[in-house]
Amino acid sequence: MEETEYLEERLEEVTIERSGLRSAYAVAFTCMIAFMGIGLVDPILKTIAQQLDATPAQTTLLFTSYMLVTGIMMLFTGFISSRIGAKKTLIFGLIIIITFSCLAGFSETINGLIYLRAGWGLGNALFISTALSTIVGVLAGQTEKAIIMYEASMGLGMAIGPLLGGLLGSMSWRLPFFGVATLMFIATLAIGFLLSPIAKPKKKIALFAGISALKNHKLRSVGIIALLYNFGFFTLLAYAPFLLEGFSEMQVGFVFFGWGALLAVASVFIAPILEKRINTYRTIILALFFFLICLAFIGYNAQTPGLVAFGVVMAGLFQGLINTLLTTVAMEIPDLERSVASSSYSFIRFFGGAIAPFVAGKLAEIWNSSVTFYFAAIMVLIGLVFVFVHNQYFATEEEYETI
Repeated sequence: MEETEYLEERLEEVTIERSGLRSAYAVAFTCMIAFMGIGLVDPILKTIAQQLDATPAQTTLLFTSYMLVTGIMMLFTGFISSRIGAKKTLIFGLIIIITFSCLAGFSETINGLIYLRAGWGLGNALFISTALSTIVGVLAGQTEKAIIMYEASMGLGMAIGPLLGGLLGSMSWRLPFFGVATLMFIATLAIGFLLSPIAKPKKKIALFAGISALKNHKLRSVGIIALLYNFGFFTLLAYAPFLLEGFSEMQVGFVFFGWGALLAVASVFIAPILEKRINTYRTIILALFFFLICLAFIGYNAQTPGLVAFGVVMAGLFQGLINTLLTTVAMEIPDLERSVASSSYSFIRFFGGAIAPFVAGKLAEIWNSSVTFYFAAIMVLIGLVFVFVHNQYFATEEEYETI
């Protein structure tokens, strides 16, 4: 009798585990497609600037409007998802993305395109912030595995997005936007059919819970480091394509495909190995240092497209390490709801991603492209200093004693 009960309990546990894993893969697949939308415009930035008679500074605002709305709205996604449920929040976010990406494909002016990307950012906020907490939730007790899955989907999306953007953009700059809408429709179906129903939390999240969470010193400190790092991240993503003179849309796509592929490999395979061998703190220090070297290298060789491409691809390796480890630290902060921690942390880091493209374009207009990347390297250097100052947040007690 006892053996029968044990087998029944074990069968139920296995069923729940499989259901959770299936749900996690469904959300991760959709995340990959969502992140494809970020890098999709890289290969077509120069074409958009030419055909809509826009300056590089104006064109980089496609990233700024998108990231700014995404970051601000992420503060309130926990409030929304705790009331209508995670699954509905994900689907509503995807529907908004589909709508605005379609409209972007019909845009006739750079300003119209900038505003439509802002609307796209609203859907992105609802989806991305909820997706991270959902994957962590359905893989209960496996936070590190969940974050690696999330970061892997981000890396793959970042890699495939520019490649698809280059392929479609070589025919028309409008096609990548319609391509995103099509893929997001497929993603919506995947979420609808594969994601198991997720119970609403018993405790509703307050409207300003995301803002209140910023009182947590560890979350705020890690968030500021992520903001400074993301300044470098999105300077590279938004402005490096303008330095690839003579490169076709497809060639730019291949450059950023290589960048995203290394980012994904580092996120999934290298980060966990280095974390175990030399600990989180030292890995982040090394990764930030070599990332700022890559930015400085791009700045120094701004007039040599081939070397810029090399610097971009190599940067992906170090960015993959930083992404995974910083997100893991932020999501494992005690006494904070995961959805709230995800929203607050994402708000800070995406804010860095919002201001970077605008500043990058303006610095290049006032001085030159080299200054743009030197400034980004300085911002990452300041982030490195913050890691030194707050080293206790990146190590266990045993590791902290050896720092």
